[in-house]
Amino acid sequence: MIHTIKKAITVFSLVVFGSALLYNCEPDADTLGEQLFLDGAAQGNEKSFDVVAFNINNNDSIRSDASKLTYGVLGAFDEGQFGMQKASYLTQLRLSTYDPDFGTNAQVDSVVLVIKPRYATDSVTTNTVDDNFTYITAADGSVNAKKVVNTYPVLKFGKAKRTFNIRVNEVDEFLKGASDSAKSNYAYPATTLLGSKEFKGNVSSVAITKDDGGAALFTAATPGIRIPLDKTFFQNKIIAKKDQPELQDASNFIRYFKGLKISVDESDGYLFQFSPNDMELIMYYKYDKTDVTPATRPQTTYTFALGSANTHIGNYVYSRSGTYTNAMATSNSTTGDEKLYAQGMGGASIGIKIPKATIDSLTKRYVENKAAIISAKIRIYTDGSWGNSNYAKPAEFTFLQKYKDPTKLNPITGLPLTVTNFTDDLLSLSGLAGYTIYKSYDLNKNPAYYDFVVTKSVKDLVEKVDYDSTKRNTIYFRIDMGSFQTNTDGTSLAGYKFKTTPYNTSRAVFVGSNTTDPNKVQLKVIYGTK
Repeated sequence: MIHTIKKAITVFSLVVFGSALLYNCEPDADTLGEQLFLDGAAQGNEKSFDVVAFNINNNDSIRSDASKLTYGVLGAFDEGQFGMQKASYLTQLRLSTYDPDFGTNAQVDSVVLVIKPRYATDSVTTNTVDDNFTYITAADGSVNAKKVVNTYPVLKFGKAKRTFNIRVNEVDEFLKGASDSAKSNYAYPATTLLGSKEFKGNVSSVAITKDDGGAALFTAATPGIRIPLDKTFFQNKIIAKKDQPELQDASNFIRYFKGLKISVDESDGYLFQFSPNDMELIMYYKYDKTDVTPATRPQTTYTFALGSANTHIGNYVYSRSGTYTNAMATSNSTTGDEKLYAQGMGGASIGIKIPKATIDSLTKRYVENKAAIISAKIRIYTDGSWGNSNYAKPAEFTFLQKYKDPTKLNPITGLPLTVTNFTDDLLSLSGLAGYTIYKSYDLNKNPAYYDFVVTKSVKDLVEKVDYDSTKRNTIYFRIDMGSFQTNTDGTSLAGYKFKTTPYNTSRAVFVGSNTTDPNKVQLKVIYGTK
């Protein structure tokens, strides 16, 4: 414990929070904390304080449109604490060229949709399927070749050894624009089945090389799920509409062919992520090539555009268990809750208030004992009911600071508006080496626990005389599954609204504050006295 406190003082004293109590004859910045601890003129103390921790019910809904989805989610997972969660995905598609010329007497041979999930790159099984493989090319006909297949397991959350029937349907409702918002729980009609594929949880890359010289004949370097689609549908929907208005511009086309819905039939198994902008839809067809003698019918391809210009929507359906439903129904932000539930993709969040009694206690120490806050963190433990399961502990959280501003009223309800932003700590310390929003401990043990840094936020509440009075007694924090997204530079955060929560598959149950459990949520404060 002494070592922990000493280390905390050394680290956190590097930052000047405005308290004169931490100044000590202008020592070097990297030794200030140790001098306070070691020279006999100061004492480091750690004490736990009560907080109010409660569940926030998001009503199983979240924005899941293209601007929020770096990854799409597919699959289904059912377990006792949170119930069943099923994820589908919808996307528009566009023509790669408008008013296309498919040639004379064009006939579709096949159509393939390729989905590229996230996979374990370090777990590969290499199979040489056929050393005497025959590959057909338009120029040379049959070519002696070698076919090599590499197989990888998809990254999953849930029960890994399950088989899904992945289904692709045509969407019946216009999906609006790529920049429009969409809610994850809206039921989009999609009646026409275009194709399906049995999926056992693995993806493969394929390489076909020529025996003579080793030249590459075909390469699918990125592993994917290849789903065959109805060629007759595309013959009638696309080829037959040559030279007609439906194919002549983007506005007409996205209203004519409204999109695709990808889903699974099953209600239990696992969830997996894939990159929406990396999906492919390829139509293979033949046509009469009459500018040569004799005339030929070469095979060619037409690739549809499924990238960022299109609307992408995550569609999530839940069937909740009794424990989760009861926790949401009885949540109490005044007294706190016994257990806390956190889940991405529209599931619950966690709210944590630092009550006035705690602030008053810290303020009294500051005024009477000259006890300056050196470190403050909110510690939260996983609950035993979740710790005994086989599911991975979450490793990504967002942490926001919120308060009700009585000077700003909602024009409809007349109630004070809630102001949300990054925490004061993140806004002040994000450039400091070694600073993190939270730290994780014992993720491979039960229980695991997490420390969320609130040093500056609490220090300002207690020690800053001119601190904004609208914040002082109304501040609270919000924890969500997921992480903050960065700007294109990869270093700075895009903003507090930009999070991976809409597609984060993690969840966990935590010990709350309204309980006698020794692992209840608490505020851990290290302070120094002179």
